[in-house]
Amino acid sequence: MKNIVLRGRVHKYGSNVNTDEIIPARYLNTTEPSELAKYCMEDIDGNFVKNVKDGDIIVAENNFGCGSSREHAPIAIKASGISALIAISFARIFFRNSINIGLPILECPQAVKEIQNGDVIEINLGEGKIIAKDKTYAAQLFPEFMQNIIRDGGLLNYTKLHRKN
Repeated sequence: MKNIVLRGRVHKYGSNVNTDEIIPARYLNTTEPSELAKYCMEDIDGNFVKNVKDGDIIVAENNFGCGSSREHAPIAIKASGISALIAISFARIFFRNSINIGLPILECPQAVKEIQNGDVIEINLGEGKIIAKDKTYAAQLFPEFMQNIIRDGGLLNYTKLHRKN
């Protein structure tokens, strides 16, 4: 993933953003990504859907994605146009679900503390670097096999591309 560089505007949130705030349960009667995206972050940020642009990035504090194990949450985020998430920490099942659908997530406490809502930042996924306001932060780099899953758009796509007949 050395050549994957993302650039976008930051939407910043606090700690313990749960899956019901990411995609409220009342909208879980579908798994269609474009439909889920219409309601993404609705209960925590009523303007999110109006303000998000393709390529934007979510930055959050601790335990992002806590709550139920539904895969709908990272699907809604990715379908809304978000290209990556940065947090101090992620709930483990949200972390795994994000990788499974090819949504890049990075843990970098120092970047989270210093990056502000509305900043435009750049992420080099292959190097684990986050650049904001002429400052570079080092996020924990994914092992190569996880980078390949993200690069291929998720576990299902990765499996299809690398299946041996």
